[in-house]
Amino acid sequence: MVWWKVALISIPILGIIVWLGLPKLLHAMGLHPSYDMPSYNLKGKRALVITTSHDTLGETGKATGVFGSEMTVPYYAFLDAGLDVDIASIKGGEIPVEPFSMGWPLATPEDKRFKQDATAMSKLKHSIPINEISPDEYDVYYMAGGWGAAYDLAQSRALAELITKANANNKVLGSVCHGALGLVSAKNVDGRPLLEGRNVTGVTNRQIKQLGIEVTPKHPETEMRKAGAKFELQTATIEMLATHVAVDGNIVTGQNQNSGYETSHRILALLADKKQL
Repeated sequence: MVWWKVALISIPILGIIVWLGLPKLLHAMGLHPSYDMPSYNLKGKRALVITTSHDTLGETGKATGVFGSEMTVPYYAFLDAGLDVDIASIKGGEIPVEPFSMGWPLATPEDKRFKQDATAMSKLKHSIPINEISPDEYDVYYMAGGWGAAYDLAQSRALAELITKANANNKVLGSVCHGALGLVSAKNVDGRPLLEGRNVTGVTNRQIKQLGIEVTPKHPETEMRKAGAKFELQTATIEMLATHVAVDGNIVTGQNQNSGYETSHRILALLADKKQL
């Protein structure tokens, strides 16, 4: 058989193997690890998923936004537990999504479900502006990450005021990865930084450096430490394959994109405990 005939046969086969195999390989390496989510029935409770509105990575011109699974995994964890779930962003309107984060080879089952869900996609395109949200309207205020969050979560006065008041009302506050920046400008009931003395986590400086995204103006580990937080983390040779969740009172934080499942679980567990009181 001549070489070009071999190529005609082998190249498509190789492409299929890569297409099917790469997501499984990444999962086996530790990306989006499997997680056994307990079942909850929290009908009547409400959760708000908060995201960035920023769509450009600095002056590079590259597109950015929310990282898909950091929004979709908690969204469906809350929804499947019976909660009513809304999506808000700093400016409202259509939310930018980090390119490729909801596509091959990174997509989680929740990413795929979200893209086929007309109601969810409508919420993504018509998100609620954060300045229209009441601090007593929801039981959970959860902030998703993605590199866009480095440009507007910590910088938003409206978000800081919302989280400050929600905390005073003993609401459950959560975040994953860069979403933790939504906590750093909020205050405790005594006027001190909300995170002062609290055990929390977020994406590490080491992961940011490994991914080459130091261009962003705010880094969660740096900003949380500045706010007086007791910053927790797990590490790995490839930092994005690590995962850690910190729970301190009404605050639940996840280290990175791998932490969405457990973060959602711990948030739901807090809600279930409060429901029983």
